[in-house]
Amino acid sequence: MAGTAIPSRPERASASPADGGAAGHHGRAEGPGARLQRWWLGRLPATDSLRLTQGNLYILPTRAGLALGLTLLVLLVAAINFQLNLGYALTFLLAGCALTGMYAGHATLRGLTLHLLPPAPVHAGSAARLDIRLDNPRAAPRHAVALGLHHRPRTGRDRAALVPLDVPAQGSVAAQAAFVPARRGLQPLPALTAETRFPIGTFRVWCVWRPAARLLVYPAPEADPPPLPSGAPVSGRPAAQAQARGTAEFDGMRPYQRGDSQRIVLWKQAARAIARGSDDLMSRDTHQLQQTELWLLHADAAAAGADTEARLSRLCAWVLQADRLGIAYGLELPGARIAPATGDAHRRACLEALALC
Repeated sequence: MAGTAIPSRPERASASPADGGAAGHHGRAEGPGARLQRWWLGRLPATDSLRLTQGNLYILPTRAGLALGLTLLVLLVAAINFQLNLGYALTFLLAGCALTGMYAGHATLRGLTLHLLPPAPVHAGSAARLDIRLDNPRAAPRHAVALGLHHRPRTGRDRAALVPLDVPAQGSVAAQAAFVPARRGLQPLPALTAETRFPIGTFRVWCVWRPAARLLVYPAPEADPPPLPSGAPVSGRPAAQAQARGTAEFDGMRPYQRGDSQRIVLWKQAARAIARGSDDLMSRDTHQLQQTELWLLHADAAAAGADTEARLSRLCAWVLQADRLGIAYGLELPGARIAPATGDAHRRACLEALALC
């Protein structure tokens, strides 16, 4: 499989037409063109795999094609007026080349299959990357195929710069598109477009693809969060003497033991030990810290303000901080409670709860 990335400028996406949203307009009234565009996109079937056929491909002349058509019309009038046989020949030769180019451009896209890979969750304000695979079942390569986000012409942006790529014969190629989600939560993906102007650029052949997948958008972590809250003593155990201070500060350290997480290894001390010619590793002593249960509560984030997004942003920063320190933590939200634990799966579960809160 050949792999090629399409650098697509991250754009702030609006809500999916199928969901009836008009995010990105910020309360502005939609014009007739925008409503027609939204209605038309909503009628497209939502799918994560699209095969390009005559039923979903569109053809229109480009500006260069319109200029060529006007030139051919002038040549034809001049040939008729002056009875120039060579003028007729030149006019019909150029017209035939343009029509042949239209057929070749349509054949370039027809038969391709587009597959969207499941998008990875991102934090609000970060660019989300869409990974797409183009499969070519034919024995001939496809040239100058571009893939990117579909934009409304009324925005003045038309579409992001699309970089053409070649799809090998009976092979596949990877492409990427990026956009910035409008808000937190489970968001629809923006419509995509595949197009070509091969071979001479007089006609644009394109399709519009509405993915069915959804993107999970976590809250944006607070830039400068306060220290982690104090943990509550675990029932049946002595109260902890050590508390997390919001950094990597612990009351002690111990020699590295086989199976220790890389998060608790003191890498700075290890670097100094290597500089001294020693290979001894040290780990943070979290024994006392494990005598407490750290609960991240929605009420504890009230100091961030009454705004719900500000509270979720602080809780998100605390979740990432506790996970980075290797501390067992739990999360309590209105209508959701996750018991204290550690690990990547626990972190993802907490972030998902924050995204859907």
